[in-house]
Amino acid sequence: MSARGPARRDVYEYALVRVVPRIERGEMFNAGVLVYCRAESFVVARTHLDEAKLRLLDPHADVVGVRAALRAVEGVCQGGEAAGQAGPDDAGRRFRWLIAPRSTVVQPGPVHTGLTTDPAAEADRLFELLVR
Repeated sequence: MSARGPARRDVYEYALVRVVPRIERGEMFNAGVLVYCRAESFVVARTHLDEAKLRLLDPHADVVGVRAALRAVEGVCQGGEAAGQAGPDDAGRRFRWLIAPRSTVVQPGPVHTGLTTDPAAEADRLFELLVR
């Protein structure tokens, strides 16, 4: 508890970013996490491509393409020019766009919620726990 009283805890949402090298086989692994906190107008993606794991599931996978897709997810979170058409949208709209179901090699997982005093630290914690 700080001198101002208990720290304010805000609701946040998160979803894993998964790589599904061969859709027909349904095998996947976590390559990132998306975190959104409405109260802070905060959205971020932390990503990491385990190239060895990708090649294990699909020796012919397009590593460059998957890496580019993960960077695009990060860009949408950043907003501005890096987000393309989503650039002028607010953090919530960009998060909703990223978590929309899609049938591609890079896909969002289900959305989960929690409480946090620091959304950026929560993104780092979830990344280490669920991706690394």
